[in-house]
Amino acid sequence: MKSTLLIVDDEKTTRDGLRAALEEHYDVYVAEDAKAAMELLEREHFDVLLTDFRLPNEDGMKLIARAKSLSKPPVCILMTAYGSEELAVDAMKRGADDYIAKGRLQIDELEMRIARALRQQNLETENVSLRQQLDSKFGLENIVGESPVMKEIFEIVRQVAPTRATVLLGGESGTGKELVAKAIHQLSPRAKQPFVTVHCAALAPTLLESELFGHEKGAFTGAHERRIGRFEQAQGGTLFLDEIGEIDATIQVKLLRFLGERTFERVGSNKTLMADVRLVAATNKNLEELVKAGTFREDLFFRLRVVEINLPPLRERPGDIPLLAQRFLREFAEENQKPLNDFTADALQTLMNYSWPGNVRELRAAIEHAVVLCRGEKISARDLPPPTRNGGAPAETKLLQGKDLTVKDAEKQLIMRSLKETNGNRTLAAKKIGMSRRTFHRKLHAYHLEGF
Repeated sequence: MKSTLLIVDDEKTTRDGLRAALEEHYDVYVAEDAKAAMELLEREHFDVLLTDFRLPNEDGMKLIARAKSLSKPPVCILMTAYGSEELAVDAMKRGADDYIAKGRLQIDELEMRIARALRQQNLETENVSLRQQLDSKFGLENIVGESPVMKEIFEIVRQVAPTRATVLLGGESGTGKELVAKAIHQLSPRAKQPFVTVHCAALAPTLLESELFGHEKGAFTGAHERRIGRFEQAQGGTLFLDEIGEIDATIQVKLLRFLGERTFERVGSNKTLMADVRLVAATNKNLEELVKAGTFREDLFFRLRVVEINLPPLRERPGDIPLLAQRFLREFAEENQKPLNDFTADALQTLMNYSWPGNVRELRAAIEHAVVLCRGEKISARDLPPPTRNGGAPAETKLLQGKDLTVKDAEKQLIMRSLKETNGNRTLAAKKIGMSRRTFHRKLHAYHLEGF
């Protein structure tokens, strides 16, 4: 399939000449001014925009700036008979991918410049896609947990991901809501399309509205150019709205409309746009309480809560702490090129007894801190951050015994202790440490504790 090319020049002979020269290799369209060009650019996607600098009413650099604000901007090449080094530098700053003087214009050179710019854009697109894949770690693989509640969450994610259903994620800060949102996206048919995140609490209401829906030039003070919002950026993919409980009444109304009709308008525009976007929202607040207080719309709450997933705090799944700690240790040891692969007994004891108010996010930061400061062969308690050390159990209530205890040793001792405290009741013991009964029996066999 040929790449699409839009030529913009107010001289008909130039337009027709370039079209005749380039249409063998490109699907060529022409426009005589910036207004006609933008109408075409907004109506369909072009791979390349080739525009003259001197245009009626608006110069070519402003046209390029507007074209680059589109959700899928074209490669932009500026042509001018008024060539200068200063103009070339300014053109590149304003978003042009290349610059060529008309007086020295050779068709062979122009075709070479277009092909080079397209290759560069394709390479950048592939790199962005690769980074998204690496960041997301392909679905559920980046979410660690063997506790019953996490196993149940994994199953719900697998069921809901292939659908179009809106998902509401609840749970304390740091429990991994964004990871679950990414997993839903990666396991869905939208996986190759964008995953776009907006942290709603980080922006004032007026800025958040523009961030989500975009705005037109002149919509408000400082709106010098059109801006494409996150809904348009997420076209075909998933939009993740974190801290959804923080949005004000105006944006709640617009979200409700989008969820009902899949339509919206940019700020300062009456033109209705459509977007094929799956919405995943997250909150660390109780939205039902906000509904009762009158600060969150009940109809929006029900629209968002088609499927609800509540992530447990880390203190309610202590059996996952050794697994998470080992995962983060491997990650940061490799990142910092340090030969570390285990914890000492005092370090594991500290990790197991701390309440982790910041949940998995706090644990991850604590392990990174420990890896950076560790001078020995294993992570010890003194390598952990002071709040974590000070929050551990006193020496006389130690859970884990042994100077050179490994993560597996710690898990074995944790199972033995839970069995003692429940008088050998395996169901209660598994529940006490946040482990599924099936996993608990598998561990009993692995650690030769069947007769314990």
